[in-house]
Amino acid sequence: MSATVQPRGRYEDLVVVRDLRKTFGATTAVDGVSFDVRRGQTWGLIGESGSGKTTTARMLLGLEPASGGSVDFDGTEIVRARPKTLLALRARMRMVFQDNGSAFNPRRTVGDQIAYGLHRFGIAEGREARRRVVDLVERVGLEESHLGRYVHEFSGGQRQRLGIARALVTDPDFLVLDEPTAALDVSVQAQVLNLLKDLQAERGLTMLLVTHNLALVEHMCDHAGVLERGRLVEAGPVDRLLTAPRTETTRVLLDAVLEPGAAGARA
Repeated sequence: MSATVQPRGRYEDLVVVRDLRKTFGATTAVDGVSFDVRRGQTWGLIGESGSGKTTTARMLLGLEPASGGSVDFDGTEIVRARPKTLLALRARMRMVFQDNGSAFNPRRTVGDQIAYGLHRFGIAEGREARRRVVDLVERVGLEESHLGRYVHEFSGGQRQRLGIARALVTDPDFLVLDEPTAALDVSVQAQVLNLLKDLQAERGLTMLLVTHNLALVEHMCDHAGVLERGRLVEAGPVDRLLTAPRTETTRVLLDAVLEPGAAGARA
């Protein structure tokens, strides 16, 4: 059953997060996180492994139930929304995963999987769906002939491009990028990041970049926040975070930018 795509609103802040919390039993994974993502902006959510950044991102999309707080997406509250409301928003809120190789079904062609969102949300069928998929795959640097292949036939960089195409096929407003280049060589990282910036400019995308790497944040983001053990310990314009970090956590992440291989993400 397809879901009707909800109309786009006019709120300046597309995503508004307030006091967001997540507990797993006695463990607090996300503890009172608040921030705003302005429409058309890329916001960086930075933290080491286990800091709660991926859990936070999944709660923003309604993929992980929150224990408390609120997430307002373009005027719709996500945390307490009914399943039908969340389903209707799925076309407008999409995710690019760290490893799109594992995110694709190995038994189905990549073309069928990219097109799935068009069928699921009642956006397009038949020739129109095919046209949209071909146009998008070519825009991310692949070819129509690739659509009949399976995910194991592609390189890591190609898989990420396919994942981007699958996320964008419904023409979303909001894209969550969960460590989108972590598994890629440095030169391929730069290609994928520059592609995302170009697509953002073309489509007016709002993006949340989840990463541990401040070099990626410098290249991609306007504003960012630093998570430590589930708490947002610092947030603000990226230029300020890079030049005048206020916490030891941010300073440690900034020092890591100078490690071999990290600086290549700035290309």
